[in-house]
Parts: sequence; structure tokens; C-alpha cells
Amino acid sequence: MTRAQQVGVLIGLAIVAALTILRASDPPLLKQARDLTFDEYQRIAPRTFENLPVKVVDIDEASLREFGQWPWPRDRLATLVDRLGEMGASAIAFDVLFAEPDRLSPRTVVRDVAGIDPSLLGQLPDNDEIFAQAITGKPVILGFGLSNEGNYRPQVKAGFAFTGENPAGAPPRIKAATPLRPELEANAAGIGHISLNPGDPSAVVRAVPLFLSDGEQLYPNLALEALRVAQGASTYVLAGATNVPNTITMVKIGEFEVPVTAEGELWLYITPDTAERYISAKDVLAQGGATPEIKNAIDGSIVFIGTSAAGLQDIRTTALGQNVPGVSLHAQTVEQILSGRFLSRPDWANGLEILSIAAMGSLLVILTTFVSPAVALVCGLLITVMALVASWLAFFYAGLLFDPLAPIVSGSITHFAATSFRFLVIDRERREVRRAFGHYLSPSLLYRIEHTRNALRLGGDDRELTVMFVDVRNFTEISERLTPAEVVLFLNTLLDALSRHVIANEGTLDKFIGDSIMAFWNAPVDVANHANKAVHAALAMRETLARLNQDNAFGFGDEQKVGIGIGIHTGLACVGNMGAETRFNYSAIGDAVNIAARIESSCKEVSFDILVSDSTAEMLPGYALLEAGALALKGKSMRTRLYAVVGGEKLGGSAEFMQLQAIHAQLIEALRLRSSSSRRFLRIAKLQAVEITSGLPEFYRRISRRADHFVDQPAAKDRSFGI
Repeated sequence: MTRAQQVGVLIGLAIVAALTILRASDPPLLKQARDLTFDEYQRIAPRTFENLPVKVVDIDEASLREFGQWPWPRDRLATLVDRLGEMGASAIAFDVLFAEPDRLSPRTVVRDVAGIDPSLLGQLPDNDEIFAQAITGKPVILGFGLSNEGNYRPQVKAGFAFTGENPAGAPPRIKAATPLRPELEANAAGIGHISLNPGDPSAVVRAVPLFLSDGEQLYPNLALEALRVAQGASTYVLAGATNVPNTITMVKIGEFEVPVTAEGELWLYITPDTAERYISAKDVLAQGGATPEIKNAIDGSIVFIGTSAAGLQDIRTTALGQNVPGVSLHAQTVEQILSGRFLSRPDWANGLEILSIAAMGSLLVILTTFVSPAVALVCGLLITVMALVASWLAFFYAGLLFDPLAPIVSGSITHFAATSFRFLVIDRERREVRRAFGHYLSPSLLYRIEHTRNALRLGGDDRELTVMFVDVRNFTEISERLTPAEVVLFLNTLLDALSRHVIANEGTLDKFIGDSIMAFWNAPVDVANHANKAVHAALAMRETLARLNQDNAFGFGDEQKVGIGIGIHTGLACVGNMGAETRFNYSAIGDAVNIAARIESSCKEVSFDILVSDSTAEMLPGYALLEAGALALKGKSMRTRLYAVVGGEKLGGSAEFMQLQAIHAQLIEALRLRSSSSRRFLRIAKLQAVEITSGLPEFYRRISRRADHFVDQPAAKDRSFGI
């Protein structure tokens, strides 16, 4: 990993961490964006309106024109209750506050008139008493609101049962309530709060609290009480999370189970507002009685009484963007429970979204830095599409609310930042490296240079190299028989085939010198087992040349076989960019280079195609090597011990070669001692060599004329000369 990549990864991960922390803190802007996403889902696929037994008796503009301004006297509301009861309403819920005495009651009006005998007051009717009498024994549910004054708490008409921990601390808190008239409170079948979004600054009602709590007692909302009373149920069953106090997971009302948030809120799944939900109050109170259609609609229905008149200011905004009467949302709450179509946002959704931001962001940083921005972009787009599709399918089929927006936006920011950094820093360095080394190195080695810090530096660097020289045998003779164009074609065919093995074995092609190749290993970056890789390349060249000759790739026929000599040496050399600032060449110079070149020249004298120095041979344990003698190389005052590379480790471990190696060792010892037994060992070695490779018999025939190469020589000072 290069320094630039390290910095890029750190910056990218820092951005990912910042975005993850931002999402975990869930600022209002992100919450608003998430809510808008869920609103859009509902607008695309709202809950379908079903003609369920839930109706709204609407105190609309027509009703106000018919019976006068609001509030109406409560004896009229008593008539409304009587009419609805006669029609068979299963529950009658008032989205109306009854906090003060009816100011239109005759008893109240007369009390304020001067000169009226107080004894007459008891003989005058009281609308609150009339209304209280009307609701007695009927399934009437009254509503209460929240107040910041006093300490009034309404009666709770139902019991509560809990499974799991006590969830009393989960719902929104109630400090005080708007008081109900005592006679109304006592006679009502149910009492529920009418607050739709207490404490929520948003004008859009997306979820309604099914309960409020003072820390000990729970207070149901109007819709829930209406559903309970309609079923004749007496108890709410609340399921809490195991070992997690103050958490609600589910509410059971009679036969219905309702999934809720941990705070006991129900996500509203809204239908478009429709006239089929409403019945005008004037039609119920019509002097001649309601029509049969209205009677059928009311019969068996849960009826909510409220107002849509604009002047009464009970208009709310839904997730669909519609402005509707607040009473209709109570009705929709019951409709949703009856239909069984719920929306829910699991408690683990936040954790999943936070984890997805961290995981997706980290993946994009890694892909952008180490692979390519294009691949990262494709992966990012795929993840985006998958997130959107998964979120939509979860909503559409299961009613689950997962936010795709935060991970997508975070991923986009991360990808943009990582791509920008790579384009400005990392890719600039890589473009320079590729331009300089693209023609000389294997793709794998070039990749390592790109990802290694300071792999490319101008100037020289002393390091151990394994250097190889390859030369064509009898090239002068071959070129005399060919035209210049044919010579070029011949060299291109041969050198291209041979040089491929340098690249394939992580070597660096230094240069082509006429009919020769110079290559080295272990620069510009470290190459493990570089001597092994160089010899592997040489053995592969031998096989490739044999195949080219067999296939007559050069067009010379059987009478002319092309041969090569390969010299390999491992030693210290200076390697780097050398030349002028405007034109340079990456190359190696030094004694190691000189020796490798001289070893290649010695292949003719030894009559073998691959020779390595003793320093290289020491790094090739197990290879099929045979000592070729200590030769006096040009420019060197001391003789250099060379080894013939017969084959690799497989051949080196074979029984045939081990036998030859033993005979060869005896032959070398006899030659050193100038013993006459050398002829016998040589004869045996020739016979053994025929079974191993075709190149060895000539090698042994030449040994008898090179006896001096195996005689020990006194040590002399080493000298280096340029090639």
C-alpha cells in the first residue's frame, strides 16, 4: 500500500465515521428527510379505502348553517346521541371537549339575568344533565385534551394487563388534562385523549400515540377506546420487551392486535380523504329523520363526531399532503386496525441503517482506492438500486419502514470524496508509473510498484539483483542468409517469445541489444526468490525455443536450428533511472551486470545453453545443477565457478539425475586431481546424460578439453570492468 493510498483510506474512513456518527445522532434534518421518504411511499401506494364500519358524523358548514354556530347546546348533542343509538351505532366517540358547563343551557342563561327568582332555577332544564342522561347506558366515548395547568386526570374506564416489563414509562407524558364535566365523565362508557401528535413540531400527522402516561397510569386515545367499547372489551393487553422496561411492542384490544413503536405509537397508513367516510350531522338530525341509506351506514358502525368546518380550526395535514379534519384521523386509526394493514418501523431499523452506512462507505473507500472508481461507482449504483428496491418492497409487501436515503446519500458523499482524492493524488502517481514502466514489467509487478511506497525514485539504488543475459548463437551466420527485413522478422519472433517469460516471472526487461536480451530481478521492488524466478524464466525460454524450432517458426527448415546462450548471476548492482532529465532509462549497472554478460559468453566454451554463477547456484537448492568449472571471465582477474542448469526441482529430485550427479562429482574430483580415472567417469557420465537431456552429451564431450577449468587456482583480487 502506497503512502497516498494510506492517506486516502484514512481520509475516506474518517468521512465514513463522521457520516455514521451523524446518522447515529439523527439530527432533525435527517429525520425530516426520512419522514418525507416514507410520505412519498404512501403517496405512491396509499392504503386503499374500504367501506368498513367506521363513519364520521361531520359538523360541517352545512350543519352550522342549519343549526347555528358552534358550540351547539348540549341538548342537541343529546338528540344526536339518541338518534345514533336508535340507528344501531356500536360506539359513539366525540372528538369534542366538554371542559366547561354548557353556556347555552336555560339554567345557565337565567342565572345571569337580573331580577329572576333563584328558586326558579331548579325548575329549568340543564343541558349538561340532559346530555349526561342521554349518554347513560350508551356506548359513548368522550375525549379530553392535554393541559399545562392543574393536576386533573380523567377516569380510566378500562383495565390493563401486561406481558413482559411494565411499559408505563414508554408513552408520551401527560402533566394534566382538560377536565370533563363530572356527570358526563361518570356516565361515559369510555374516555380517551384526542391529541394526535403531542410534542411533535411537524404539522404532518404520521403517527398517533395510542396511550399517554403520567408515569403510573396509562390513558388510551379516543380511537382505541371507541374500538374497545364497540367490542364490549374491558381490558387492554400490552406486550412489552423482555427485560427492557418502558417499551411497548404490541397492543391487544379485544380480537385485534396492533403493532406499535416502543413508545406505543401507531404509524398511520393513510387513505386519500373521501366523502364516503363522512355523514353530515344535519342529515342525522333532520326533522323528518335520517334516510334509510344513512341508517344502514350507521348501523353497527363506530361513529366519530367531529367537525370539518374551517372556522373551528381542527384541520390536520396527512402524509399524503392532504388537509383533513382531525376527527377523520381518529376514524382512519380504527379503519387501519380493522383492515389489518399496518406500518411499522422495527426498533433495529436504526441500527441496520447506521451499520449499512458504515459498511457501504468502507466498501466504497476500499474499492475506490484499491480497485477503481468505475468499479466503485458500479457497486455504489447497484447498492443504491438494491437499497431502494429493498426499502420499497419492504414497505409495499410487509409495511416495514426502512430509510434508503441516508445510506445512499452517505455512500454518494463517500464515493465522491474518495474518487476526488484518487484522481488528484493516487492516480496521478500511478499514471506516471505506468507510463514509465508499462513496456518493461509484468502487470503483477507493475501493480506492486503502484502500491508500494517509494517504489519509483529517480537516481540509483544499490541492491542485490539477479541479472540475465540471453544471446542468439551463430547470429552472424544466420543474418548473412537473410534480407534485412527477414532478420527483423526473425528477431521479433524470437525475442518476443523469449521476453514474455521475463515478464511472466516478475522480471524487468532492461533492454534489447541487437540479438541479445538483458533482464534483471528484484528491482524496482523486492521480488521474493528472485534467483528462482530468473532460472524459471531461463528454463521456459529453453522449452519455447525447442517448440519454435520444432514448428519451423523461423522458416529455416531442419538444417538450421536456432540456439541461445543464457548467463545468470546474482550480486550487488546499482539500479535506477539513469540519463538526462528529459530522457532517462531505468537500468542496472555494476559488477553483477558484467559477470552475467561474461557468463553468457562462456556458454559457447562450455557448450551448454544455461549457466549460472556460484552465487546464484547457492540460492537454488534442489535444482538440477552440474558444476561446469571455474572459468576466467573477460575483465576478471579471478576465475568464476559456473554451474550448468540442467532442469528444475522436479528433475533435481529424480533418481536418474541423482545418479548422474554422483558420477559427475567423481568426474570433477578426478579432473581436479588430473587422475586417469577421469576417462572412465566421463564415459559413464555420457551414457547417463543421454537419458536426461539432449544438451548434456556435448557438454561432456567438451569437458575433456577443459580440464584446466577444474584445477584449483590460487585466490586473486577481484576486479570489475564495465560491459
